[in-house]
Amino acid sequence: MKTVLITGATAGIGKATAQLFAQKGNRIIITGRREERLFELQDAIHQQHKGSCYISSFDVRDRDAVQHALKILPADWQNIDVLINNAGLAVGKESIEEGLYSDWDAMIDTNVKGLLYVTEAVLPLMPNGSHVVNVSSIAGLQSYPGGNVYCASKHAVEGLSNGMRIDLLKRNIKVTSICPGLVETEFSVVRFKGDHAKADATYENINPLTAKDVAEAIVWSVDRPANVHITQVLMMAQQQADAVFVNRELKA
Repeated sequence: MKTVLITGATAGIGKATAQLFAQKGNRIIITGRREERLFELQDAIHQQHKGSCYISSFDVRDRDAVQHALKILPADWQNIDVLINNAGLAVGKESIEEGLYSDWDAMIDTNVKGLLYVTEAVLPLMPNGSHVVNVSSIAGLQSYPGGNVYCASKHAVEGLSNGMRIDLLKRNIKVTSICPGLVETEFSVVRFKGDHAKADATYENINPLTAKDVAEAIVWSVDRPANVHITQVLMMAQQQADAVFVNRELKA
């Protein structure tokens, strides 16, 4: 049984990952900004899996809040075996010259600085032999039209994952980056600022990945034997060749 801390657990991949780890008998710390959703997830974990689940509500962009939340964890929750840096978002899909500073700040502050703030606070609580999983994206490996700053932020996640893997080798801490392609969650609704028509068009005529698909890849990576270190997982929808090429005529 492991103690697993998951950021961005209020929806999508984070929520599915929390449920799957709990199903397998692990202790879960769920974090996010929307506290009411965390309580709903906690109740579901208790009822469905009889699992131990602790709530810590904070915004990963606020370093002081992150530091405080981790410092006040109860003593029996302060030994964290697995950190899932899942909190992240895309905002806007304009060409670079039309982008908004506020959107750029939101993505960089969440996807890059937020990941750093949480990792900084959690690492002192992780024993040697632990595991850090950074939820990245195919956008961290390949840029696409309108992706500019989002892609840059996920390229940073890949760079950080590689650097962390080197730095933490002395502590035998594994570092995995998970790079999904098209996943149907709240992602596109957030990207298009509540415009559901644009969000729905992202997944039109394809069978996208689901949050559960990505959660299964995360849990699989963590559950490998001690001698196996999964450094990166790239996964895409069946009709997707890369970040740009998607065949919408092949939907089953």
